Parts: sequence; C-alpha cells; structure tokens
Amino acid sequence: MEGEGEVTFLDDEEVFAVIIAIAVVGSVLGAAMILRSSSGEKFGAIGLLNDQCKIGNYPAAAVNGSEVNLCLFVYNHYGEPTYFKVEYKIGDNSTLPTNSTASPLHELKEWRVILNNNENATFPISVPVYAAVGTGEEKALIFELWIYNLSDQSWEYSGLWTDLYINITGVR
Repeated sequence: MEGEGEVTFLDDEEVFAVIIAIAVVGSVLGAAMILRSSSGEKFGAIGLLNDQCKIGNYPAAAVNGSEVNLCLFVYNHYGEPTYFKVEYKIGDNSTLPTNSTASPLHELKEWRVILNNNENATFPISVPVYAAVGTGEEKALIFELWIYNLSDQSWEYSGLWTDLYINITGVR
C-alpha cells in the first residue's frame, strides 16, 4: 500500500496552529486578569485608634487645655502613590463634616504622609483638647482625610473623616 508510514507535514502545521492559538488566547486572558485585578474600585481610608494604636478603649474625658494621645491609620487603594493630609479640628454636632463637605472649622493640627498603592501607615499623634467655657462640655475631635491633586496642585477633601466625642472637664 502506498503512503503507509508516511508522515504528512499538514498535520504538524495544524497542530502548530492550534498550539499558537491556545498560547495567544491564554496570553490575552492572563493579561486581562492582571489588568482587571488592578482596575478595581479606588478608595482611601482613615481610622482613629487609641494610644496603643488599637481599636477600642478610647478616652472618654480630658482636662481642658490638655493633650490626648491617639493613633491615626491611613490607607491608600487609589492605584497609585498618593499624598495624604489629615486635618484635626475640634467641633460639635453642628460642625461635623459630611461625605461631600469638610467641616467649616479651622485646622488646629495636620499630619502628612505619602503612601504607595495598597500601603497604609499607622502613627501616634497628640492633640490638644479644650472647651471655650465651663466644664463638662462634650466636643468632637474631628479628623478629615485630604488628598493632594497633582494636576491642580491643591488639596482636595476626600469625603472621609472620623471623630471621637470627649467630655472636657476641669481646668488645667
């Protein structure tokens, strides 16, 4: 019989074409998975921790004119290195920030940090507490997260904030 034992190159070319097609499809899917995982929701976070840099056991009261020790937590998930600023203010229910508007109060203190994507920083802080008049006045210690906009070269309120209510007692 003629042709028995002959190897045809057509079969090898078809196999080669299938292998190439699988490699191309696999590469495209792999690239899509990598791009998809990094194109998720972009966000930042701010948290207030106690003086041991843990959640809970926050001070409930402080002497008027004293300082309170706490820790701040800032997290970056904006997909790029980001320059953050945390502004500290003392207020009450009528001067709290919202998700769209910063508190109208003047900043008393600030902390700045640059974080890479998926990086966080936790650092100790000391903040002054005071009440204008009297004792037993409850105040909100307000911490707002701001982001530096490189295009506009200005600080923008992120809409993120946290607070701690504390009773101001006595006089130093």
